[in-house]
Amino acid sequence: MHKKEEFLKTYGGIYEHSPWVAEAAYASGYIDTLEDLQDAMKAAVANASHDKKLALIRAHPDLVCAEKMTQESVSEQEGAGLNHCTPEEFAEFQRLNVEYKRKFGFPFIIAVKGLTRQDILHAFRNRIYNGAVAEFENALEQIHKIARFRLMALF
Repeated sequence: MHKKEEFLKTYGGIYEHSPWVAEAAYASGYIDTLEDLQDAMKAAVANASHDKKLALIRAHPDLVCAEKMTQESVSEQEGAGLNHCTPEEFAEFQRLNVEYKRKFGFPFIIAVKGLTRQDILHAFRNRIYNGAVAEFENALEQIHKIARFRLMALF
């Protein structure tokens, strides 16, 4: 297998449904450490157009929703106990998902690793009152955290 194909096979899924991030990181050149790789991927996102960043954010699934979830997302959400919501928690997540997407035009994103359902609901309840620019930046920051956790799991 060609080196680029191998790289993309290994890292193409680090950013949810967005292999272009790994492609841009590979094209950037020298990557020797985990930090180099993470920096190259973050730079790829930073250098992308607003529309491409928005598409990256929109590539993420809603919380507590099995639709369009990668195996990594399923595992991450299960690790935070989101598959064990009470009926009340489930209803609140569904309501917040709809309200958040209506307000911002993209799903609520949070790196769930190390958080409980209660932590996630608390953040969701608070962040829904943020402005659009702040939440766009929060979403990208959380996406980078998710990518970092996924990269660390590979090393």
